Amino acid sequence: MANDLAEAGPRKKRAGGRAGNASRRGTAVMEQMPWRIPVNHDRPIEPLDEAGVEAIHDGAMRILEEIGIEFLNEEAVALFKQAGCTVNGTNIRMGRDWVMEMVRRAPAEFTITPRNPDRVLPIGGKHMLFGNVSSPPNYWDMTTGRKVPGTRAHCADLFRLTQHFNCIHFAGGYPVEPVDIHPSVRHLDVLFDKLTITDKVAHAYSLGKERVEDAMEMVRIAAGLSEEEFRATPRMYTNINSTSPLKHDQPMIDGCLRMIRRGQAVIVTPFTLAGAMAPVTMAGAVALSVAEALSAIALFQWVAPGCPCVIGTFTSNVDMKSGAPAFGTPEYMRATQMTGQMARFYGLPMRASGTCAANVPDGQAMWETSNSLWSAVQSRTNVVYHAAGWLEGGLIASPEKFVMDCEVLQMIQRYMEPEVWGTGVDDIALDAIREVGSGGHYFGIQHTQDRYASAFYQPFVSDWRNYEAWEVAGGVWTQERAHRLFKEIVASFEEPPMDAAVREELAEFVARRKREGGAPTDF
Repeated sequence: MANDLAEAGPRKKRAGGRAGNASRRGTAVMEQMPWRIPVNHDRPIEPLDEAGVEAIHDGAMRILEEIGIEFLNEEAVALFKQAGCTVNGTNIRMGRDWVMEMVRRAPAEFTITPRNPDRVLPIGGKHMLFGNVSSPPNYWDMTTGRKVPGTRAHCADLFRLTQHFNCIHFAGGYPVEPVDIHPSVRHLDVLFDKLTITDKVAHAYSLGKERVEDAMEMVRIAAGLSEEEFRATPRMYTNINSTSPLKHDQPMIDGCLRMIRRGQAVIVTPFTLAGAMAPVTMAGAVALSVAEALSAIALFQWVAPGCPCVIGTFTSNVDMKSGAPAFGTPEYMRATQMTGQMARFYGLPMRASGTCAANVPDGQAMWETSNSLWSAVQSRTNVVYHAAGWLEGGLIASPEKFVMDCEVLQMIQRYMEPEVWGTGVDDIALDAIREVGSGGHYFGIQHTQDRYASAFYQPFVSDWRNYEAWEVAGGVWTQERAHRLFKEIVASFEEPPMDAAVREELAEFVARRKREGGAPTDF
């Protein structure tokens, strides 16, 4: 259906609209850092020595050669057969030489261009990108005060935060699942909201051909592109999870095959919880994760050589007392660093996440998320999923947590700016040190006056006053300050510009696909 429209012939390109000055928008509510692409200059932390990298690689290759991966997708099975892999029903075993030949086809770096070309994203190298929380079925904020099912209104508000914050670079998934919309047409309404409320790189769920094809067509329409222009360079991406242990399901592989055949990007992220879905040891869990990811990436490179692929990590552990997933743990951090080494070994861009197991935006939520985010920095992760708004192991989305996380993301961005550690003559500041000597202070000298406004990071939700000043100002706790900012951002939000004819075409597409029934469901 969507492809039939796409192949009907070239279309006149229409402007997709631009957001305007990203650093200026929203300053009536709060001052924030301007839109920028963070560059991670630090050497990555590498817990593995050369022998350790080789041991995990060999373990992953032996899994692929001796044990195999189950592919429940019939087309994938046929493609593996064509490639000369060993096929036994749905079990696929593949030789390491073939796997490495395929993986070497994948680009180490590529770009994704959304409808606003000013928001183009470089994937790979030293670049580090942050995205919003995606896919929780539930929502929590200080107005409701409890966990409630997500709605389209909740989802739209979280898209508004996604667009507002310059430290959020892409609009991943549904920031909360809007269960008030029937599953057959949910993707149409939410993608319409995403593509009109934001102008950042968008994601498509690989959950059946209709959802994937509809998403690609809507992204194409929103950017005012012909089918040829859409295919010429990545405009969007999908992320899939393997069904650990050792399995890839039908719809996710189908979605990725459809995406790469139209030139779009895919992220393959095994969800391996050590002690439950993977070995209890981090080395075993990482080896399993790498094998699952490379099996799919090798398939995609066989089908579309050079297609943009990212290897993802979601290796954490369970609480062995309850079986519940745990995030932001020391093991999670080490697994992320270890996977970073393996991603560089294979020459692939890497995806990690900002995660926590906390149920509300409290201290636990922030230290676990900070651990997750800093492990992404330390591993030289390129794409950080769920960087803002995640609670309860991915079962709750929270706008307060979103705002609080963005403070951490801005701090990480500031930390990465070269001027923080500059060593020029003015940075060493010998004249200033000589002027002040041993008996003065630096507040009033010209060197400080010339730099005080931009010398240090300035927070938007943290409160740096002492206790007495904080108490006099009302004693407002962090979650309350974040809640107020959330409400102010939503109240003053303006959608990024979109050509009226493009918006109308997008709405007509949604209406037509709804009349056709959308995507098939079980109810």
